[in-house]
Amino acid sequence: MSVIYERVAFIGLGLIASSMIHAGRRAGLQGEIVGTARSPETRAIAREDGLCDVVAETAAEAVKDADLVVLCVPVGAMGKVAEEIGPHLKPGCTVSDVGSVKRAVIEAVKPHLPESVHFIPAHPLAGTEHSGPRAGFAELFENRYTLIVPDGDADPAALARLERYWAGLGAHVEIMEPEHHDLVLMVTSHAPHLIAYTMVGVADDLRRVTDSEVIKYSAAGFRDFTRIAASDPTMWRDVFLNNREATMEILGRFIEELMRLQRAIRKEDGDLLFDYFTRTRAIRRGIIEAGQDTAAPDFGRGHGKGGTEG
Repeated sequence: MSVIYERVAFIGLGLIASSMIHAGRRAGLQGEIVGTARSPETRAIAREDGLCDVVAETAAEAVKDADLVVLCVPVGAMGKVAEEIGPHLKPGCTVSDVGSVKRAVIEAVKPHLPESVHFIPAHPLAGTEHSGPRAGFAELFENRYTLIVPDGDADPAALARLERYWAGLGAHVEIMEPEHHDLVLMVTSHAPHLIAYTMVGVADDLRRVTDSEVIKYSAAGFRDFTRIAASDPTMWRDVFLNNREATMEILGRFIEELMRLQRAIRKEDGDLLFDYFTRTRAIRRGIIEAGQDTAAPDFGRGHGKGGTEG
């Protein structure tokens, strides 16, 4: 595949950015790769590993002459970064992101960008519980979805170019409106993470179950909760604070469903429980049939691929 962007700048060098770099380099999608990170330690690791062609000290320096700028920082930091890079962006470049929330990112970033650039938010639905510049791998996006979430009418050529780029990284690409994205992701990712954090917290609070028993006797269900709950706390704090409306809506519905199951158990209503579990089991089969997981006992999580998604 030919080069799509001659110069790509990554602001933030964690799991997603490093995976994009590896995948793009493997496919020959990007010419010069420039990266930066807030942490001097992260920048040092990136230099030591040759992750980028150039590791810049600041975001403003990194975006100079870039054709594509990808914001790979926590949602809560997007606005500040946009303010820093805005005056230094090349006219005609595309600015995108990989944030798990879209409306809040659009509202934080867009005011700081000049009209001469194309702002096209995106969100790859891929990840693991690991983070940092050494966590990435080229296969992360293969057979996974990336949602491109333009705010209103995006420039058709710039949009098509970004679609080609993500497809070249291995992703299935779809377009989605910001508000719908935030609701869909609350159901499929954000609420499950909040529930996982809660369940692990509950286990920690149950003094009748010792720490050693929690660790030694963890069955698959609780083990998966702990894997999800091991995700980056900064990222997930920002997700929930910046997607409050959808969070409250889905949590309300979750509590209603939980109370319904509580009543069924209290009343020994086995038929309701059986029907409920049968319907939810069908959703799992649908995920497998869509190629988004496997039926293997380890849930297809070889190479650390099946971890959490933002």
